[in-house]
Amino acid sequence: MSDESTAEPGRPGKAERAGAAAGTVAGTVVGSVGGAVNGARSKVNDLGDHLREQRQQARMSLRQLAEAAGVSNPYLSQVERGLRRPSAEVLQQIAKGLRISAEALYVRAGLLDEVGGSDVPAAVAADPLLDEHQKRALLDVYASFVAAGRGTPRPASDA
Repeated sequence: MSDESTAEPGRPGKAERAGAAAGTVAGTVVGSVGGAVNGARSKVNDLGDHLREQRQQARMSLRQLAEAAGVSNPYLSQVERGLRRPSAEVLQQIAKGLRISAEALYVRAGLLDEVGGSDVPAAVAADPLLDEHQKRALLDVYASFVAAGRGTPRPASDA
């Protein structure tokens, strides 16, 4: 008898076993196909989380940042939620709106490899001891030094 009512107590019936098997197969397919995609998605999600943190630290609403960056409010929301991957140009606009380093966002988005292992902008942005004004000032000074010297250290005798 294959009737569900005759299944042993504590053991799934035929329909439940079929559903569980289908779930296992679907999970396997999604896991194997989605594995390559998940790496790219995690970068996008990480970027979105980072942008949200930066926006909140700057005490800006989503609408304010969208206006400052020149992008639509729904688009920026999708970027923050990891549903969209912004172009380098859009990242630059967002960085400008947040007054943070575009380079740091490029690295987060996987558009640029981290150079020399130095991630000063990210370290400054993540420092909880600095207020937003101090972070902006430090990042502006750092950016001007990098632009002037292209990141190459100068000998102490030139000072």
